[in-house]
Amino acid sequence: MAPSIEQVVPESVTQTAEHIPEKLGAVSLDNPSTAVEEQNPAVQAPAVQAPAVEAPAVEAPAAEVPAKETIKPAAVPNSSYIKAPLKLSGAIDSWKNFEVTPVIGREYADVDLAAVLSAENSDELLRDLAITISQRGVVFFRAQDNLTDALQKQLAQRLGELSGKPETSKLHIHPIANAERDDGGKDDEISVISSAQAKKIYTHSKSKLFTQGVKKQNGKIGWHSDITFEPIPSDYSILRLVELPSTGGDTLWASGYELYDRISEPYQRFLETLTATYAQPGFNEAAAANGFKLFTGERGAPENVGELLEAIHPVIRTNPVTGWKSVFAVGQHVAKINDVTELESEALLAWFVRLLVDNHDLQVRHRWQNPNDLAIWDNRSVYHAATPDYLEGNYGERKGNRAVSLGERPYLDPASVSRREALAAESSATA
Repeated sequence: MAPSIEQVVPESVTQTAEHIPEKLGAVSLDNPSTAVEEQNPAVQAPAVQAPAVEAPAVEAPAAEVPAKETIKPAAVPNSSYIKAPLKLSGAIDSWKNFEVTPVIGREYADVDLAAVLSAENSDELLRDLAITISQRGVVFFRAQDNLTDALQKQLAQRLGELSGKPETSKLHIHPIANAERDDGGKDDEISVISSAQAKKIYTHSKSKLFTQGVKKQNGKIGWHSDITFEPIPSDYSILRLVELPSTGGDTLWASGYELYDRISEPYQRFLETLTATYAQPGFNEAAAANGFKLFTGERGAPENVGELLEAIHPVIRTNPVTGWKSVFAVGQHVAKINDVTELESEALLAWFVRLLVDNHDLQVRHRWQNPNDLAIWDNRSVYHAATPDYLEGNYGERKGNRAVSLGERPYLDPASVSRREALAAESSATA
């Protein structure tokens, strides 16, 4: 998938089976792949004895009661994965901010993230920030001039840790955009997002997913969530732009929560039974075309190793921080929907992107204004795409440093709800 410029370079109380809605059937949390069908036993009528002395006993036939319909979720994890949604403490309520759109995006003014990292109550502040990012999808900070690469990495890791990610999940090392590249910096855990480097690496790639140097007619192929091709993909990404073109280069984000909410309930339930294959062979092709090797060692988690950039994840997943469902199978890193025909898979994947691009009110567009402007987003629930409009003209290059935290293996908790359902319940509770 043609990486956008961004990607070149997706303990609380455990919920048990009692929480799972009856319409979904009972799910064995100890066996993630098994949905246990609910059935009512056949009702056996008692024997009826005729009053005549010689009359034989008459036994009524058993009345058969049909089993309730069971929907088998695509991926239910071990019970230890399922957590109650996290609640805000109010620690950052005093930070001046505004909602960029009703659905997605919040911008904070005059917050120095370097100072937040060293504050006495930094854990409390960062935990609430992580929850806010997961709820709003993406948050923005201006001119973070005090934030070094090392502090940016610390921020990414702590956001994940304080919101409950597994201990084995660290910071991602990109298979291409790492310290081995000419413009890669000195740290494998910082992906340098460079338009100049992208032109060098991807112009000659044979993959149709990469469009550097190709006449632009279809910008929608740039949408993606970060590194969903890994078995353990990202929770939070942090991008800090250090070089800006004179104009252009905006980034767009879109809400996977809202995408899910715009699908009819019967279709939601169907999609929840599906998994997809997430893959990015284009990186292998680009490496071969340029004569270098992919980073095949441990890429931030023990599961993320090797040359095969491929994983199977649910089509609909639950964000453990919010407990909200999101459409996950969107964009460049999704190869196919599993267990359906090729035509059905292509139609579904095209439809997801069509819903995204046809509904601009579930998107937010961010204009980078200053060096060290910074965005943090939750890859479990949003997609993003850079705008390469500055490439055709003398507007300068675009360069940023990105730190990518790894989260949990994606799953669908049948007891989770949609964003709109959760907000409606919250509104009713406070009415």
